[in-house]
Amino acid sequence: MQLATTTAIITGGASGLGEATARHFAAQGAQVTLLDRDATRGPQVADEIGGHFVETDVTSETSVQVAIEFALSKMGHITATVNCAGIALGIKTVGRDGPHPLDAFQRTIDINLVGSFNVGRLAAAAMAQNTPDEDGARGVIINTASVAAYDGQKGQAAYAASKGGIVGMTLPMARDLASSGIRVMTIAPGIFKTPMLAGLPDDIQAALAADVPNPARLGDPSEYGRLAAFIIEMGYLNGEVIRLDGALRMR
Repeated sequence: MQLATTTAIITGGASGLGEATARHFAAQGAQVTLLDRDATRGPQVADEIGGHFVETDVTSETSVQVAIEFALSKMGHITATVNCAGIALGIKTVGRDGPHPLDAFQRTIDINLVGSFNVGRLAAAAMAQNTPDEDGARGVIINTASVAAYDGQKGQAAYAASKGGIVGMTLPMARDLASSGIRVMTIAPGIFKTPMLAGLPDDIQAALAADVPNPARLGDPSEYGRLAAFIIEMGYLNGEVIRLDGALRMR
């Protein structure tokens, strides 16, 4: 697979890692369809990169089915799926206000984990209809975990559980889809300068960056996009999780 001939759907494509990935893909000649709930920012990004946008709830089977049909109508087929949609809540298991709200835990799992699987399974069904290349490849799915899957911090029970689930499903999904020529990979980012972190005071950002061994800075979302591009083109990468974290081990 080559990025210049890739037709990709990217969830969470209106901001952060998803937006950076969409911009990098489009700059390299790929066709891109953004799936996001942000019906204001999403169309703007799509217009700027010459892509497409469809408002999507990744937790809804119907919404994702409609989004995939839309992407197929615009691009002809789908060869890559990058799941960047997600939320992060900071709530302790038992805090000052009592036990962790169960609905908040469930929502985190639904969006981060179930949403990634929902998009992946439906995209895989579409990819399976592609004509295989000389290597038998029909497509690739890239999910987004986090270093929190391994080193979850206080208040990250829900987030770490959702990202740990993504790590855990990487290999079995890759095995399930091997006969269809579809690869499954996961990127586990460290601390990246996404809109959520960019809004923090400079001294807090500096403190977070100081924990990263080398380079001692926050990750740039474009670096995630470049790794996703490398995964697409490196056809022998499959069923693996790649940490992208500057050797960060949170404690």
